[in-house]
Amino acid sequence: MHGYGERKDDHLRRLRRIEGQVRGISRMVEEDTYCIDVLTQLSAATRALQSVALGLLDDHMAHCLVAAARAGGQEQDDKLKEASAAIARLVRS
Repeated sequence: MHGYGERKDDHLRRLRRIEGQVRGISRMVEEDTYCIDVLTQLSAATRALQSVALGLLDDHMAHCLVAAARAGGQEQDDKLKEASAAIARLVRS
C-alpha cells in the first residue's frame, strides 16, 4: 500500500472537485469571460492542486520515508533523495 492509502478517498474527492473546477474554467474561456475572473479561478485551481500535492507529500513522508529510515542503508538514502527531489519540484512550481 502506498503512503496515501489511508487518505486515498479524500485525495480522490479533492481531485474530482479540482477537475470540475478546471472544466468550469474551460467554459469561462469558451464564453469569453473577463480575463481577470478566469485568472482568479486558475489561481484557485493551482492552489487546490498544490494542497493535494502537499497532502500526498506529507503522507509519503509519514509512511514511505519513515519505513525507509527504519530499514536504513541504501533504501533510506534513495527515499530521502527522492523526497528531496519531490520537494524541490513543488517549490519550483
